[in-house]
Amino acid sequence: MAPRPTPAVRVQAEDFDLGREQALLTRGRRDIGALVSFLGLCRDEDGALEALELEHYPGMAEAEIRRVADEALERWPLQGLTIIHRFGRIQPGEQIVLVLAAARHRADAFAAAAFLMDFLKTRAPFWKKERRADGASGDWVSAKSEDEAAAERWR
Repeated sequence: MAPRPTPAVRVQAEDFDLGREQALLTRGRRDIGALVSFLGLCRDEDGALEALELEHYPGMAEAEIRRVADEALERWPLQGLTIIHRFGRIQPGEQIVLVLAAARHRADAFAAAAFLMDFLKTRAPFWKKERRADGASGDWVSAKSEDEAAAERWR
């Protein structure tokens, strides 16, 4: 049995390159049969949003994401895992989050990616504040009830 892979977890202000991240995870690998990627983008909320401001506690956010990544690696036989979450000012159309789950079989890769995104949407220690296009004071964004319901399936 192969050793469990170490997940790549990064929390960063800088943008990332999806193709580069996929290549890093799969380069030279012949044991991967499926690579599922989730790329989260900032949407403009029908023109109402100028940007999102994402805040986090450095160190704590990475540690919590690593803890959940390790849980995914315990639940599914993954060949590799990459999670990148950005912070700072993110404008509509820009990338916010990337989850790459590599496995021998697609079902494991899809399940792990869904599990991780449900966690990132509901429990990851990030705080999002809307910056409205009309200059009005924006709201802090909370997890939606449907996001919470989706996360419950993993308990």
